[in-house]
Amino acid sequence: MKYLIVGLGNIGTEYAGTRHNIGFAVLDALAEASNTVFTTVRYGDVAQLKYKGRTLVLLKPSTYMNLSGKAVRYWMEAEKIPHENLLVVSDDIALPFGTLRLRPKGSAGGHNGLKSITELLSTEEYARLRFGIGGDFPKGHQVEYVLGRWSDEELRALPERLTLFGDAIRSFVAIGCERTMNFFNKK
Repeated sequence: MKYLIVGLGNIGTEYAGTRHNIGFAVLDALAEASNTVFTTVRYGDVAQLKYKGRTLVLLKPSTYMNLSGKAVRYWMEAEKIPHENLLVVSDDIALPFGTLRLRPKGSAGGHNGLKSITELLSTEEYARLRFGIGGDFPKGHQVEYVLGRWSDEELRALPERLTLFGDAIRSFVAIGCERTMNFFNKK
């Protein structure tokens, strides 16, 4: 059984280490913990790992955030992965820093990467794993905040949160979305 695990972010050194690239960071940590590496291929960087008899195709799209759907659709078709085996990891300003929120489906909630995926897949029926980045910014400064770097305090807490998100991804493929939600959404 194959799963496509997509970490949303923007390519380029100017975006590395920003809040908006947390999807890339989650997948990087999962790949590192699994002793696998990414290869640059069509529409992104891809790595594969095995977990409990399942194959996880990790994708960091190179299409920039607003065109993420193009990469997701391509890799779902190329790997013949159904919507129920898709999990998209993204940032969320409506959640406090480090909060994990898994949902089996839902709206884009103003997130342009999710909006692109929903448009190109013609469905909202895919799982999302949202990483809370907080919303502590002055009115009108959302873009600067989202594309900004982590605070020192957040940087210290990040490794533990990345490990937790990796555990949630492995749980998603092993026991499904609902059971994983019951366990991880409380943490």
